[in-house]
Amino acid sequence: MDFFDVVTTQRAIRRFRPDPVPDVLVRRLLAAATRAPSARGAEPWGFVVVRDAALRAEIGRLYLQAWEAAGTFTREADADRDVKESPHYARMMRGADDLARSLATVPVLIVCCLDHARLGPIADGIGGLRAPGAAYASILPAVQNLLLAARALGLGSTLTTLHRVFESNLRVGLGLPASVEPVVLVPLGFPLDRFGPTRRRAVEEVAHLDRWGSPFVVRAGT
Repeated sequence: MDFFDVVTTQRAIRRFRPDPVPDVLVRRLLAAATRAPSARGAEPWGFVVVRDAALRAEIGRLYLQAWEAAGTFTREADADRDVKESPHYARMMRGADDLARSLATVPVLIVCCLDHARLGPIADGIGGLRAPGAAYASILPAVQNLLLAARALGLGSTLTTLHRVFESNLRVGLGLPASVEPVVLVPLGFPLDRFGPTRRRAVEEVAHLDRWGSPFVVRAGT
């Protein structure tokens, strides 16, 4: 696929077919992820590919508990009041609910991790981060590479962080070393839903020239 076709049609896929995902495709995604930049060139990432049915079932059980608790909080606090009237909101929430209730059946879960032991002075050595921006900028580009590669190969994926609610359980289940932080969970499979094109705010709404509030516009002849 053309790169810009990949970018403009990649979207969060939350419903998947049960078809198995070949190892060769998973490896291509991981190879793409490892081409991302990282602070100090340290490549502090690690990826746990979860295929085991029992392990996926346990992650799915914990994920659903976390999702339902989050839903209760959101309703009681009206936490989404700023976006709940947006055209995309109801559909997005239906998809997120579908994912929470079927996560155990998604063929592959990829846990994208940040290894603090490879962060040098960015980490404080006791589990904290001296420069969180630099730390997470060393794993999130790798995750985006993975998501884009999935789209290019016709695979669906989405970025989730709800697992942070049950991180201690996930650590035990995956056997993660103390220095390894599970930052993002990516469900992966062949999609039930269609890819984009996605709708986003226009560049003219979000881009500024030199100073905030000064619109970036394409100059004639450039």
